[in-house]
Amino acid sequence: MGNYRWTICALLFFATTINYLDRAIISLVKEYLDVEFKWTKSDYANVTVAFQASYALAMVFAGRLIDRLGSKKGYAWSLFAWSGAAMSHFFVSSHTTFIWARIGLGITESGNFPAAIKSVSEWFPKKERAFATGILNSGTNIGAVLAPLIVPIIAAAYGWRMTFLIIGASGLVWLFFWFWLYEIPKKQMRLSAEEFKYIHSDSDLTPEASSEQTPGWQALLRFKQTWAFALGKFLTDGIWWFYLFWLPDFLKEQYGLTKTGLSWPVATVYLIATVGSVLGGWLPMFLIRRGWAVFKARKTAMFMYAACALPVVFTQFLGGFGMWWSILIIGFAAAAHQAWSANIYTTVSDMFPKKSVAFIIGFGGMTGTFGAVIVAKAAGYLFDHYKALGHIETGYFIMFLVSGFAYLIAWNVMHLLVPKFKPVDV
Repeated sequence: MGNYRWTICALLFFATTINYLDRAIISLVKEYLDVEFKWTKSDYANVTVAFQASYALAMVFAGRLIDRLGSKKGYAWSLFAWSGAAMSHFFVSSHTTFIWARIGLGITESGNFPAAIKSVSEWFPKKERAFATGILNSGTNIGAVLAPLIVPIIAAAYGWRMTFLIIGASGLVWLFFWFWLYEIPKKQMRLSAEEFKYIHSDSDLTPEASSEQTPGWQALLRFKQTWAFALGKFLTDGIWWFYLFWLPDFLKEQYGLTKTGLSWPVATVYLIATVGSVLGGWLPMFLIRRGWAVFKARKTAMFMYAACALPVVFTQFLGGFGMWWSILIIGFAAAAHQAWSANIYTTVSDMFPKKSVAFIIGFGGMTGTFGAVIVAKAAGYLFDHYKALGHIETGYFIMFLVSGFAYLIAWNVMHLLVPKFKPVDV
């Protein structure tokens, strides 16, 4: 039959890896920035919020633009722009210009997931989409694994400015492979007729628009399915961002780790999360192939992943037996998030026509990132407040408590709105 669709999945994986590598740099050069810009924890929280807020606002527009441009042109423009924005950090000279650089990165990186999930909906049958999404989504973990292994070394050797410049420029290499290897299935000459037929083998199960026009955003916002996805993202995205931006700070405050000492502990968390991302996409595919209904397989898997996030509330208790206990339990929670993420993204292509996928992903990404802004501001306030009292560990306990229960709350909200993930009728 052929497996060219997995070549496409590999391209999406590497783009997502680059995306997260660029955004993760800041947490690993934070101690240099604290000294140069005299940041408090709230100052750092505001910088992360600048990225998150711009990312959130841009996502809905990025999704709409990618629906119009198509996945090939839309993805290429997004990656070119965010590589330039990452390199622009080299030139910042003040706290204010650093915030503007983060805003630029947030706006340009917003195109990654709308383009990636749209590409998956074009290249994979429904039964394989969660698995493909899990693989590309594992790029977030690999980016986060590579960051602590290479960023501290580059920063120590050449300074934090060159770190942004070197890593930002490396992303441009991907564009060559994208233009060489990517095209939508009906235009892809490397795709066999048998694989093309397989990709569209369950197209009758996918809702399609009744005309060539993409449904308007006003129409899409009237569906409960839109809000189920959006609220699920709002309640859970901030937890992943919390791990991404605050894990190095937690290890510094709790165990005194700095600079290259952070490398392997942080990398281990994201290596564990990588396993969760791939297995999280594999399980519903396994169940669907055993005859389960798509919605039942998806919701059962998501409930299991939501339950797996709960043990993170015991991070500090178990961490009392040694740092690696904290690393393992946070890694397990990060794996649960990535498994959840692979499936919540796939619910969009389960419920919406392909022409609307990027917009819905962008809208849900926007609400998810607004949730992350709330988490970031709350974290900065809690950590400054309890550090002044000499009990910063209390601030982290509160955040781990929120992180543990967020997914079960989100699962119940989605269940109430769309019990069977019924496709929309556009």
